[in-house]
Amino acid sequence: MHSTFDERNWLGWLVKIRVIILTFLLGIELAVARLAESPLPMRAFVSTMLLWYALSLFYILLLSFWDEQRVQAVLQVVTDLVLVSLVVHFTGGWDSSLNFLYPLVIIVACILLPKAWAYLTSALAFILYGCVLELNYDAVVPSFATTHPELKALEAIIFVNLFAYLAVAYLAGLLAAKLRQVDVQLKDASGALESLQALHENIIQCMSGGLITTDVAGHITLVNMAAKGMLGCGDELIRKSVNDLFLDPLPHVGSDRAHGEVRFQPANGFRKTFRVIVSTLNVPGRGASGCVYTFDDLTEIRRLEREVRIQDRLAAVGRLAAAIAHEIRNPLTSIAGSVSMLSGATEMTDEQRQLLQIVTRESERLNSIITDFLAYSRGKQYRFDRIDLVPLLEDTLTLLEHSLVAENTGIRIERNLKFREASTLADGDKIKQVFWNFCQNAVRAMKNGGTLTVSLESMGDDWQISFADTGHGMSPQQSEKIFEPFQSGFDGGTGLGLAIVYQIVQAHEGKVWARSKMGEGTTFVLRLRRMGIGMRSPAVTTSENKLLAASSVDAESKSAVGAGGRAHG
Repeated sequence: MHSTFDERNWLGWLVKIRVIILTFLLGIELAVARLAESPLPMRAFVSTMLLWYALSLFYILLLSFWDEQRVQAVLQVVTDLVLVSLVVHFTGGWDSSLNFLYPLVIIVACILLPKAWAYLTSALAFILYGCVLELNYDAVVPSFATTHPELKALEAIIFVNLFAYLAVAYLAGLLAAKLRQVDVQLKDASGALESLQALHENIIQCMSGGLITTDVAGHITLVNMAAKGMLGCGDELIRKSVNDLFLDPLPHVGSDRAHGEVRFQPANGFRKTFRVIVSTLNVPGRGASGCVYTFDDLTEIRRLEREVRIQDRLAAVGRLAAAIAHEIRNPLTSIAGSVSMLSGATEMTDEQRQLLQIVTRESERLNSIITDFLAYSRGKQYRFDRIDLVPLLEDTLTLLEHSLVAENTGIRIERNLKFREASTLADGDKIKQVFWNFCQNAVRAMKNGGTLTVSLESMGDDWQISFADTGHGMSPQQSEKIFEPFQSGFDGGTGLGLAIVYQIVQAHEGKVWARSKMGEGTTFVLRLRRMGIGMRSPAVTTSENKLLAASSVDAESKSAVGAGGRAHG
């Protein structure tokens, strides 16, 4: 097994432990010398301790810029043995109570150095300790001991310490080997655990579906990258309640509703629909510790389903309108003519004339509905050309402003046109019809006055035109069906205006949708492809299979106009 024993950390630990022991010993010896008479040479002892402190500080600095940890370990062990010998000498030699410092140095050597160095350290400790005792006994150096043992007693002390040092070296070597082995195993296990954790983290973060985990109380503990992207949120979701995140109740574990669909409203964006599956988060040995919610974004699928449903209804209404419109209009014209002739009779009473006026008015209303039917059901002819959307908007808004002033409606128009020119390939008359329809819907929604804000901005490859009113708004159910025929929210409306708008936008391969909240107004949004950005000629048909009499356009404008028309609810 490859050793990963961190000698640098152990050297730093040794310096800290040394400082603590020195401080403790210095305090003890000073207290003993102060409370009782002692032959301890205080100046020499304190000088030795200060030298030891200074060397410890030097070793700390040396460790910061010198990478030879093995040499530093040998240097510190030898220095400690020498200074321990001086301290033992100054504290009484064979009477010293500090000879236990030798085994501590041997233990440190066993931890920091190979096994052979541990035995060499114990031998050096024995030699230094024996030299101190012999020199004191023979009076070669001054002795600070209070007793004077016999020679045999001195030899016994020396040899007992010899065996003690060897025993300490042997036992400490075994423990140090086990310590190294455990340290290496722990680091290997930690590395394997980190790798496994990283793998699991990568798997969770690389999932294409959203994933949220919660604790038992329902507070969010983890959100993967896909979920953050779908929800448009970040780590601020952590510790929040998952039940407050969606508009609909989430499915429950263990019930018949372990999966379901919920709606989500981003801070700035369209409402989304998610399919959510919930399961229990089980931890071995601890049981259930929370829940796991996985979800997919079904917004686009549901939008396509709504579009297909709208197309089916539009086709059905178109066939119905084409079948009955002509049959109704001819007798209606005869009725209107006959009523007009009758109204000229002189012998009619006022009540009879009033009844004829009602018949005439309702005939005109029915004729208007039939006209809308025919306009809706017939294949429309489009003359696509390069047009500028800004003049079309200005003409529509100017005409609307004059109408609003004349009728004193209290409605104010705000323009937010960020471009002076917005070229696209379209039929100008049909696009102006779309603009006018949006404006009329906004005016009808603001019976008590308000503000209509018209915006033009660039969104990627598209021009985006928005008509935002401050009217009564619509419910989500109304917004979803707003482009279906016969869904008028106003009195006297046929419900075909926005259906015709939808047809026109589809013919231009644009996008149209409505955003609304009850009491907060409605915004109609139209997107058309910008001129010259991946454009192709839109596909246009007529009910009589006639060729479209298109105006000549430059080469740039003969490519497509955007991706297919879409109605966003």
